[in-house]
Amino acid sequence: MRPRRPRRATVVLLCCLPGLAATGALVLCASGVDRAVTASAEALAAGADQPARSADAHSAASTHAAPRPRIVPRSVWLDDTARHNQPPPRYDDRVVAVFVHHTDSPNGYACADSPRIIRYLYAGQIGARRWDDIGYNFLVDRCGTIFEGRAGGVDRAVTGAHTQGFNHRTAGIAAIGTFTAGAEVPRAMTDAIAALAAWKLGLAGIDPRSSVRLVSSNGHSRYRAGTAAVLPALAGHKDGYMTNCPGAALNDRLPAIRQAAARLQGRP
Repeated sequence: MRPRRPRRATVVLLCCLPGLAATGALVLCASGVDRAVTASAEALAAGADQPARSADAHSAASTHAAPRPRIVPRSVWLDDTARHNQPPPRYDDRVVAVFVHHTDSPNGYACADSPRIIRYLYAGQIGARRWDDIGYNFLVDRCGTIFEGRAGGVDRAVTGAHTQGFNHRTAGIAAIGTFTAGAEVPRAMTDAIAALAAWKLGLAGIDPRSSVRLVSSNGHSRYRAGTAAVLPALAGHKDGYMTNCPGAALNDRLPAIRQAAARLQGRP
């Protein structure tokens, strides 16, 4: 997913982040900076992404609203590693898609250690990477606990730093662990991702099984800057960026997660 706000408004990219090594050290593999925010914001303001809001949008959102799952606040995992002058968050008007990631960290952790793992991720990003905050909007552990990630308010459309080129009008959900081919993906984790996606997308009346049109803000994504790309409303990181994230095992679970999220929205 910088100790001070840069002169130009930029959005950093959060790729797949390694977690704790055997010694407890964090090694980060994420790289890149989202460089075309202004052009993307102008395109978004012009309504270039879909589905466009219509007169029935409020009704659709109300009809297919899903309950908000329990979300553990940032205060649970923040400690004295937190920056004292947190830059103000940036916002979009709504969230029309979510991207699922994995953190590329060990899977055999105790769930009581999840706050510590998130703290290492945060410290690595604001320290070595000089980012303004953790990039993911939310993180989910193997026990299905959902944590607030990036600051700005879980109910709001906070602009994240998780998928280069597609941070606007999206939310990043990171599964804590490594879910490459053959890895076990805990049911509690996928259930939590489905519940979170159902709620966030339901606020805008978006069917998790649908596709949306998003404008790429950076040519380092799979699409040239300014390109309107059609992507799943509930996507894997690899759908928008050249990466194996969220891992083959978790990526294979996305169709079932979409169906579960749609059911939670009350869709047939």
